[in-house]
Amino acid sequence: MEEQFDFNNELAGKIALVTGGTKGAGKAIAKRLSQAGATVIVTARNKPEPKVSGQYFISADLSHPEGAEKVAKEVLSKFGRLDILINSLGGSETRAGGFAVLTDEDWEQTIHMNLLAPVRLDRAFLNQMLDRQSGVIIHVASIQGRLPLYDSTLPYAAAKAGLINYSKGLSQEVSPKGIRVLTVSPGWIMTGSSSRMMERISESSGSSLEEATQSVMDALGGIPIGRPAQPEDIAEFVGFLVSPRAKYLTGTEYIIDGGTIPTI
Repeated sequence: MEEQFDFNNELAGKIALVTGGTKGAGKAIAKRLSQAGATVIVTARNKPEPKVSGQYFISADLSHPEGAEKVAKEVLSKFGRLDILINSLGGSETRAGGFAVLTDEDWEQTIHMNLLAPVRLDRAFLNQMLDRQSGVIIHVASIQGRLPLYDSTLPYAAAKAGLINYSKGLSQEVSPKGIRVLTVSPGWIMTGSSSRMMERISESSGSSLEEATQSVMDALGGIPIGRPAQPEDIAEFVGFLVSPRAKYLTGTEYIIDGGTIPTI
């Protein structure tokens, strides 16, 4: 018998948490899940401006263990369970200059945000998913896990590579018990911060925004599709992965990079 899906309301009744859900791809993912009917919780250090209607916000710094504990306690206390966990939080604040300029603090801060935050949240929510033998966990990594930029984001690349490996191992453990675990590795996304970076490059080099964008694409080795991703490109795919339509998918890393990575 062929299954029928209501694409406009396929996540009705589901409780979803999106970390880093107030900006960039995280914000787009939260919106996409809301549109599919899910009850969406977003967490970040700062409240979204303006406030997003229909979403529940929790302020927390997930780079510290206390932040993950706060989020888990509040979600389970208010909603009773979690069906979908999107570990979208990530970023790099380290300096350019290669390995010599990086301190232990640089490495630790980046690893806490990009690797340990997802590990802690998974641990906090997995038991109740396992009790119900149902749940989906998405880890948002990066193509830098495979294509590191040593000059500026080496700790970030290393942390994301660790996240990809961890995600695969976790899926092998919990998929037989009803929990799907997947990794999404985007390439360059034109977020608000990326747009501001293009403006700075354009001003400092005396080039147009288009030329500045092309210079970054060239530095990445080119993007065959001809442009960076939009946050909605990532959100649409994540929306599919957490839906019943993807019920046979687990343990896989999906690269969304417009063809940037030059190898198979």
